[in-house]
Amino acid sequence: MNDNLIKRNDGSELDVDWVMSQTANTSAIERRATTLGARRSIKKDHQAAWLLRAISCIDLTTLSGDDTEGRVRRLCAKGIRPIRPDLTRALGITNLHVGAVCVYHEMIATAITALGNSGIPVAAVSTGFPAGLSPLSTRLLEINESVAAGAKEIDIVISRRHVLTQNWQELFNEVKAFRSACGQAHLKTILATGELGSLRNVARASMVCMMAGADFIKTSTGKENVNATLATSIVMVRAIRDYYEQTGFKVGYKPAGGISKAKDALVYLSLIKEELGTDWVDASLFRFGASSLLGDIERQLEHYITGSYSANYRHPLG
Repeated sequence: MNDNLIKRNDGSELDVDWVMSQTANTSAIERRATTLGARRSIKKDHQAAWLLRAISCIDLTTLSGDDTEGRVRRLCAKGIRPIRPDLTRALGITNLHVGAVCVYHEMIATAITALGNSGIPVAAVSTGFPAGLSPLSTRLLEINESVAAGAKEIDIVISRRHVLTQNWQELFNEVKAFRSACGQAHLKTILATGELGSLRNVARASMVCMMAGADFIKTSTGKENVNATLATSIVMVRAIRDYYEQTGFKVGYKPAGGISKAKDALVYLSLIKEELGTDWVDASLFRFGASSLLGDIERQLEHYITGSYSANYRHPLG
């Protein structure tokens, strides 16, 4: 993420009245989500162009207990050259790469070395990811250590209990402290929406996190039973729009977990364009948190070029 592309979210004072005004008409949101999910309107050249845009918005991620330096290096190599050279030549494109590579703290140095001068930032998950239940002092130290190690983006997790108990002041204080610890690194705030109980809670938590200075709000860790959904995405992007209209700050959005098919990526991009506008259809304000999505997009692009589908093993992540 280039600091010159967007203005950092300075945040604001906590406005509880504004937070409590955030509501969610569940039935209407679900109808809207169903309409989005049923669309297949992007075809041929337009579809290929949108898929290439989707690649540039991927946070290519590995967050497993058995991660190794070799796996991270392979992931970084894929991030630098996300589709095969024969496909890039056929498409006539150059300088295509993913939005970021996302890893645990222990793999930051490996990722930075592997990415070299590619311009791809390293994002690190932090603050007791994925549960977020370690002591606050420990979580702040994690952020400090990751920023010192060279991470340009920090994906933090909130304490879900603050949302479930409607303790908006504590949530605000927590995220504000995380933002301060990030320094110049961008703060991506994971809400873990599948554990917040209701779409109304998602809307209110989104607004509090933005008031506290989040540069991005993100659906999930990818470890919950329910991760990114169109319904929660509608709620979150509308909160982003409301925040922008009131403050002038553009906050980014990152759906994560369960997005593995190219057709799903197209649906999310359509949602972002319709709800927020073309400014948000860019890696500076929109990311997919994904690991297997890239492989399916590459497969669809090969079909666009050749007319035939290839086996999945022809599109490995490294």
